[in-house]
Amino acid sequence: MSNNWSKWFTGEDSPIPWLTRRQRLIIAYAVVLVSVILFYSVLYNYGMRTLEGHDHSLFRSFQTVVETMTTTGYGADAPWSSPLMNTFVVFMQLTGVAIGFATLRVLVIPLFERAPLDLSDRLTAKDDHVIVCEYRRDTGVLLDELERLNVDYVLIESDTDEAKQLSDDGYQAIHGDPETVETLERAMIDEAGTLVTDAGDRNASVVLTARRLNETLRTVAFTDSPTHEGALKQVGADTVASPDALIGHRLGQKTNAWSELPKSLDDAAVGDVRIGEVLVRRNSPLAGVQIEDTIVADHSDLTLVGAWIDGDLRLPPDPTERVTANSVLIVVGPEETIADVRELAAGVRPPRRHSNVVIAGMGAGGRAARDALDRDVDATTIDREDGPRVDVTGDLRDPETLETAGIEDASALVVTVENDSTALLVVAIARTLTEDLEILVRVDDTAKSPAAFDAGADYVLSTQRVSARLLARELRGEDVLTPVSQLRVIRTPGDPFRGESLAEVRDGTRDGYVFVGVERDGAFLADTTIRIESDDRLVVAGTDVTIREFERQFA
Repeated sequence: MSNNWSKWFTGEDSPIPWLTRRQRLIIAYAVVLVSVILFYSVLYNYGMRTLEGHDHSLFRSFQTVVETMTTTGYGADAPWSSPLMNTFVVFMQLTGVAIGFATLRVLVIPLFERAPLDLSDRLTAKDDHVIVCEYRRDTGVLLDELERLNVDYVLIESDTDEAKQLSDDGYQAIHGDPETVETLERAMIDEAGTLVTDAGDRNASVVLTARRLNETLRTVAFTDSPTHEGALKQVGADTVASPDALIGHRLGQKTNAWSELPKSLDDAAVGDVRIGEVLVRRNSPLAGVQIEDTIVADHSDLTLVGAWIDGDLRLPPDPTERVTANSVLIVVGPEETIADVRELAAGVRPPRRHSNVVIAGMGAGGRAARDALDRDVDATTIDREDGPRVDVTGDLRDPETLETAGIEDASALVVTVENDSTALLVVAIARTLTEDLEILVRVDDTAKSPAAFDAGADYVLSTQRVSARLLARELRGEDVLTPVSQLRVIRTPGDPFRGESLAEVRDGTRDGYVFVGVERDGAFLADTTIRIESDDRLVVAGTDVTIREFERQFA
């Protein structure tokens, strides 16, 4: 019986698992208190009838018991002639004092302190949840993302004030050291499905401790140094990600003008059709417009495959959603048509293929950006400290350093410095030196993104936002090794969709993949009114995960 009660109290077998441990404690306390008062009322009523000879109603006995236990009075029935009744009344008085102290500790003191001594009392019942250890980026951005996706979690925060504040704000957070067994047990590691650690040099210790407590636990480690990947996997981390390196790689990719159709679409593109990314800058006529009202949505020669909006991939995009500055529209169509749309979306500075790129900051992000450049792109790297891959050494806040790196002759500048204030200053200095330059920048704080645009940046990625989305994709079973899901394009026989129009099959598309067009007799057709024939080949685009699901269903 006691074991069953313990499971109910911790939430394992509770019929109300959505309540926190503290709320379950208050309910249990109220049930016990009411039960004691009713039990005393019945005993008192029986004693007054048999020992004192008074024919009392049960309600009057209830009133006397309450008066006695609360010490507001000792009952209108006093004095009692029977020694046994006097003893019982004294016992009720002592019980009332004890219950008063318990009420003070359980209800009153925590109410005024706003946070209980043990924050784990506020945790709801967990099953297959995520434990996040020492998240060093913007915790609120991550937790909001997890709650938006209905991912159950417990955050372990070593800073007492921060943990209390997060708990007061309604987040599932506790205070403790993630390297200790006691803290991980309070986070219910036995029931957890995934552990995420962002504890710097303590990552290895956290993973090792967690593995001893739950051998089936899936572990994800965030690190600032990609060189630690091998060591962390050696101690048991299933996935290791470096957000700075991933963002740097993405910024380097953004300097490339075209993405060829992948080899999964046989050996070559269909005719002159390509996949292209259309970057919407802050001064673009497409910014602020609903997707269904853009020139891309209704273009006869283009198919809108997806869109990156606010750092998240919409595949396919919601037609009613508005295109924000910094959005990327993913389209399929003739190269010339995509180029025209890119020029429209670019605003003041027309896009072009970059042949000369300057990279400011050669940390993990800068090195990843350098590696992501095409082979025929000339790159000049700058850092404040000399190193193997640093071309210019100097203070990035000094315009002469940028001039020495050839900023005036460059077509793009990638900024991956560690400090947001320095990054904004570098952007502003570069913009004063030349207007004919595309600037791509990484900031840590999501709130700094608008300021980076104001300073003159064309494309901005936030470490906090990308890290949160990165982790969310990993928890949903997607590949965590890329900052954005790379599109995969395949051909599939048209026979399963014979007789339907391209518009009809698109309307029935599940989120995650898009019917791009139809290949017929060597020509690519994107007209939504055409009817699919048995000999046609449908061109389908999606992520690796969604394309595999499509192939299992239709291929």
